[in-house]
Amino acid sequence: MNHFLSINDLSRKDITGFINAAKNLKKKRRQEKILKGKSFVLLFDKPSLRTKVSFEVAIAELGGSYSYLGDGSAGFGKRESLKDTAEVLSRYIHCSIVRTFKQKDLLRFARFSSASVVNALTDTEHPCQILSDLLTITEKVGSLDNFKIAFIGDGNNVCNSLIQAAAVLKFKLSIATPSGYEPKRESYRVKLEDLNKQSLRVEIVNSPQDAVRDADFVYTDVWTSMGWEEEQSDRKKIFESY
Repeated sequence: MNHFLSINDLSRKDITGFINAAKNLKKKRRQEKILKGKSFVLLFDKPSLRTKVSFEVAIAELGGSYSYLGDGSAGFGKRESLKDTAEVLSRYIHCSIVRTFKQKDLLRFARFSSASVVNALTDTEHPCQILSDLLTITEKVGSLDNFKIAFIGDGNNVCNSLIQAAAVLKFKLSIATPSGYEPKRESYRVKLEDLNKQSLRVEIVNSPQDAVRDADFVYTDVWTSMGWEEEQSDRKKIFESY
């Protein structure tokens, strides 16, 4: 696999492989040979604390080197076209880890990058977050089968990637959002009616109480994501019971 841009790109075998590898690396850190001689760039159009540090520590402990381009220093698609940026970086590095706004910009960047591209976050998807959550879940229940997640909050990028993961792994997912804040199909790009034909796997409701019923894991998220700060006062009222 050259790029990792979306949970939709993965099979169950892919996800299982990632999680098993993560378990092994978590038990035995500092395996410098794995990424020895590999160079990475963290191209962060959006600032971050946990995402930035987790990637930096992982790359360093596995023996790779990295450059951090944030705070507008790269001007993702602004100072230079996404095509030019991708082609130039591909001459220097082995992988670009991109945290930006629009998924379509990430896809365009990846199209022109001969180096691998990892989606560290867009406005519509957050696949690395979901893989890390699935790692935690398997550590608790021992497998990727027969559990239910209740997601309470905004139908945002994390929610979209959770839906995609449920479609691949077939776990049960109940999403509770205020009316008007449900996840949009064009963002998660999974046909829930097809997924639910055999048995109800994914449901979207407006009641947190209904969503958490019989849940094994309850997932809550922020009411206001980065870029929507202007809606914060309104969202505080709307999401108060969530």
